[in-house]
Amino acid sequence: MKIIQFELGQIGTNSYLLLPDDSECAVLIDCPYEAAEAIPYELERQKRKLAAILLTHGHWDHVWDTGLLAKKTGAKVYAAEGGRHLVEDPSFQAEHLLGAADMKGATIDKMPRDGEIITPAGIKIKCLSADGHCPGSIVYYLPEENKAFVGDVIFHESVGRTDLWGGDFEKLEESIREKIYALPESTVLYPGHGEPTTVGYEKLNNPFVRP
Repeated sequence: MKIIQFELGQIGTNSYLLLPDDSECAVLIDCPYEAAEAIPYELERQKRKLAAILLTHGHWDHVWDTGLLAKKTGAKVYAAEGGRHLVEDPSFQAEHLLGAADMKGATIDKMPRDGEIITPAGIKIKCLSADGHCPGSIVYYLPEENKAFVGDVIFHESVGRTDLWGGDFEKLEESIREKIYALPESTVLYPGHGEPTTVGYEKLNNPFVRP
């Protein structure tokens, strides 16, 4: 599987386009501002159709172009029920999270549960609930690829902030220990900002959450 990383939007949010080897479709992880222009261009270049948009959480910098891109491509939107109001109600974003006044909402088509296996574009993905940074955070784990898309739950030698609406550091610690550190140590972690890392590296070097 090929992964194309984009750094988009107002604060450089990572968006990942997944291109499976045995499909004409693609899957997008997170949909920042500018994705509605960048992703269709790349899809045309790769001769792919977008099957799904998977949102790691509902913060505006990760979901801004979701509605527009879904309309352009017909892709189904996946997000957790716990963060539904963040994705679908722009007024809630504007009230609780600065910088979202102009965001348009998006309709969630599928709300996976903790531990549920989904297969968009034929990719086997296990959805892991991982609250703490934001209500409704999901880690998308690809066991056959040994990769996980973790949004803002954990970063290279850092973790997601918990001082925003709905943040809870104790919940974040629990999510990291029970969901991320429980994965194989060789699992590559693709975060919402910054560079990839691995489970094993973070267990040894992350100063915020120890195993």
